Amino acid sequence: MIEEQEKTKEFVIRNKLGLHLRPAGLLVKTANKYNSDITVEKDGVQVDGKSIIAITTLNATKNSTITIKACGQDADQALEELERLITGNFEEK
Repeated sequence: MIEEQEKTKEFVIRNKLGLHLRPAGLLVKTANKYNSDITVEKDGVQVDGKSIIAITTLNATKNSTITIKACGQDADQALEELERLITGNFEEK
């Protein structure tokens, strides 16, 4: 039996417009590549990281801090790819 992992990491949203629809879509698209359960939390509100509607309700503006938790067999890989996406400012200039 393969052991499930739970990984958590905190990020600061740095792109100019925050976690608006396009970057939220990229986050969800990336999260959905993985079997792990992924949640995103901001200010004590935790939502499904695989739901674009849920992500946009967080209202994560520039300089907001979010916490992403991945739980499952591919949690490490999921968190690594999400980190690249977020630290790369969701491919925005």
